Amino acid sequence: WSRESALVSSDGEEQTAKKDATSKKDKPQTKTKMEHIFGFKKEDLTSWRSLVSLLNRPTDPASLGIFRCLFGLLMAIDITQERGLSHLDYKYLDGAPVCRFPLFNFLQPLPMDWMYLVYVVMFLGALGIMFGCFYRLSCLMFISTYWYIFFLDKTTWNNHSYLYGIIGFQLILMDGNRYWSIDGLWKPSIRNAHVPLWNYTVLRAQIFIVYFIAGVKKLDADWVEGYSMSYLAHHWLFDPFKVILPVDLVSLLVVHGCGLVLDLTAGYLLFFDVTRPYAFFFVSYFHCMNSQLFSIGMFPYTMLATSPLFCYPDWPRRFFARFPAFLRGALPFTTCDLQPSTSCTPPVAKTPKLRLRHKLGAIFTVLYIIEQFFLPYSHFITQGYNNWTNGLYGYSWDMMVHSRSHQHVKITYKDGKTGEIGFLNPGVFTQSRRWKDHGDMLKQYATCLSQLLPRYNISEPEIYFDIWVSINERFQQRIFDPRVDIVKADWSPFQPNPWLMPLLVDLSPWRTKFQEIEGSLDNQTEIVFIADFPGLHLENFVSEDLGNTSVQVLQGKVNIEIVEEKKNFTLEPGEQIKVPAGAYHKVYTVSDEPSCYMYIYVNTTEAALQENFTKLFELQERIRNGTETEPLPPELQPLIAADDGEGAEGVSVINYLYNFFFLFSFRFLMTAIALRNLAVGLPPLEQLTREVAFANMKEPQAEANQDERLKDEVGHTEL
Repeated sequence: WSRESALVSSDGEEQTAKKDATSKKDKPQTKTKMEHIFGFKKEDLTSWRSLVSLLNRPTDPASLGIFRCLFGLLMAIDITQERGLSHLDYKYLDGAPVCRFPLFNFLQPLPMDWMYLVYVVMFLGALGIMFGCFYRLSCLMFISTYWYIFFLDKTTWNNHSYLYGIIGFQLILMDGNRYWSIDGLWKPSIRNAHVPLWNYTVLRAQIFIVYFIAGVKKLDADWVEGYSMSYLAHHWLFDPFKVILPVDLVSLLVVHGCGLVLDLTAGYLLFFDVTRPYAFFFVSYFHCMNSQLFSIGMFPYTMLATSPLFCYPDWPRRFFARFPAFLRGALPFTTCDLQPSTSCTPPVAKTPKLRLRHKLGAIFTVLYIIEQFFLPYSHFITQGYNNWTNGLYGYSWDMMVHSRSHQHVKITYKDGKTGEIGFLNPGVFTQSRRWKDHGDMLKQYATCLSQLLPRYNISEPEIYFDIWVSINERFQQRIFDPRVDIVKADWSPFQPNPWLMPLLVDLSPWRTKFQEIEGSLDNQTEIVFIADFPGLHLENFVSEDLGNTSVQVLQGKVNIEIVEEKKNFTLEPGEQIKVPAGAYHKVYTVSDEPSCYMYIYVNTTEAALQENFTKLFELQERIRNGTETEPLPPELQPLIAADDGEGAEGVSVINYLYNFFFLFSFRFLMTAIALRNLAVGLPPLEQLTREVAFANMKEPQAEANQDERLKDEVGHTEL
């Protein structure tokens, strides 16, 4: 789109006003330089009245209508994917002992059939938004159910899911059904009618904040130095850059440097006419790359759909006017004959009469933009949610700034009456791993475990967590105090978490040394860097697969206890000891400062597997080249045939289409079964079993005999 179809607050409302106001036809006005650049005059900001008039200026509804349609479509697809409709029967299975992590503890999922109804309401709301049908009601149906699902599970929070919810909230207050909507067919009075400028201002400001605050958050030292997302440089999407740059520079300059610059500048570049074409190219390239780099559902496409909001609002009319005449009946309006709307101030009045709705729209716009700038930095209020990173991940726009790896997670329970100590499988009774990094979720998890464990004859359980995390390639270290019983531990959303261990930022310079050490090792040798606090110890078990495992001290002083041999060894910086495989050992930090050490080991099983894969690959190449003269062993024939390559693309396309059809039909049938259950009640168990098996395209399983059922019951009592 060229200069005349450009952006923002210059917004095609001025073009519309010229068409509607005969006085401007007779006496054209000369625009000031500020109007050319920003779309409004300096006088529009000199008083509250003039600002209200500006924000309620009549504006073409075309761009808003197209965005409404695209947003509704993308949300309908998102509901079947990220929102969880595809695995609803697994996530909300009735009666399953599952620990959940709602924002408010009183929030609980409804019975599964009712949860299907919730998703149906949300899906119908998204479709209503897309078609502009019963628009306000559809927006209400969508956002009420969306935010219920959102608040129900903090473990699924991310920035783009939060963005969907607030855009849905914005749309319910806007006149998004004035263009290309079913409501417009039913109500000619709103068809092709003006919308107030603040409708666009709020959406544009929101997208600007998403980009700009994300860029500000990336000014973090870890991002600037290239530690946050260094692994991305190995993705095939960055192969063109590797032709001229080494991988390290691709990570530093392209992944981190260009990502920082784009986020900081994208909002500004989209705003101005001259830079908008360049912004369209770079943000489109950026979001298309993200769609391949990350599993983030509809987020890249939603952001692509927001970019045209920065153009003149009448761009759809000129765009669709280029289509052949016989297609225009099915396309959006191209006429520029817009109707006046009471939502807007009169376009020609020098001192327009301001109604209450005009003032409320302006107040909402100003307060909402201020709130959105404040919220990402509000963590000093909700200090209980702060861990090594601030706040609950999802509303701060700190996208991809922090990467984590977990080396060791141990859950210990202690019977409050007998003193018996045991261990739980990490993640037992949960469907998520997100709790390991957040103190509020850990408190909820421990409370839930304390309520479930008495079913297994564990009375008044105490729960202790020993969680080791590395953030942005630092040392693996404890994030929470392993000596604290989390069931009884204090936690408040407004007070700092007292059992959070500090991040050892003073050891961050060691990351440069890590790269040197790792670069000196061969491909078969692996290494793990550990840091621990004085007075604590790490209990570790070395698998039989890990041959030649040794511990070397980098800083501080440690005492190593070989449990079975009942031997102790004290190591200082530079000293190393080999630890036995298939046995436990303990590493005590005995220095006054944190200790730093590293495990060096060879995964013998993985090395043997890699060697076998190499031999198999060489055999495949010889068979393809016709140089293999020996008869092929029978056990290798299926592997060679499966790797034949011919028709692989066709098979993958068929598999994709089959999976899509299966998931679509499964969602539809399970939803229909749930709605039928709500309408007429549950059928006999045998019929329900057959129906669910049919939805899964499987034969119903034969009823297990009594002995097998008893075995299953016994199995359920084991931790």
